Amino acid sequence: MTDHPELTALLGSRICHDLISPIGAIGNGLELLMIEGATRGPEMALIAQSVAAANARIRFFRVAFGLSSDDQRLGRPEVVSILSDLTAGGRVSIDWQLPSDLLRREAKLIFLAILCVESAMAFGGRITITQDGGRYSISGKAARLKIDVGVWEHLSNPTASVELTPALVHFALLPAELPRQKRRLAVEIRETEIRLAL
Repeated sequence: MTDHPELTALLGSRICHDLISPIGAIGNGLELLMIEGATRGPEMALIAQSVAAANARIRFFRVAFGLSSDDQRLGRPEVVSILSDLTAGGRVSIDWQLPSDLLRREAKLIFLAILCVESAMAFGGRITITQDGGRYSISGKAARLKIDVGVWEHLSNPTASVELTPALVHFALLPAELPRQKRRLAVEIRETEIRLAL
């Protein structure tokens, strides 16, 4: 069982599943407090923002790190809602230009690519997702990028010697997911733009 190819995804699904309910309960409790007339001070606003941010991250991680079956689909409105909530109040915006629903496993691959591009946008910027034929393009533009050459080399060469931290785990998961979906990755890095095609 330890060499199960989807073990990481099973773990991701379990963690997200177990966290989404208590975070939702905190959000519901907060709404009830406001209905009951609790003081709407900065403390309440901070709690509300934190709950919304945690909920958005878990919904995103559920797709990026969770299990997805071959026939499971993800609707465009749900994807747009996840990404909109994820980037609310942040420095990075995401423009999802795909016009239709897609397979959940394809969304998983794109979300992992978004995490990789976002890792280079510490100072903010814009990520755009498009499709040309059967290939997806994840493009990040920013006035200034922060490129860790080692982790980006790991995308093209998974055998490259680089120490990945928990914050960069997506750089290991994306190359592992590509062959499962029979896709190849092309990476372009310029001074103010990164583009992943898959």
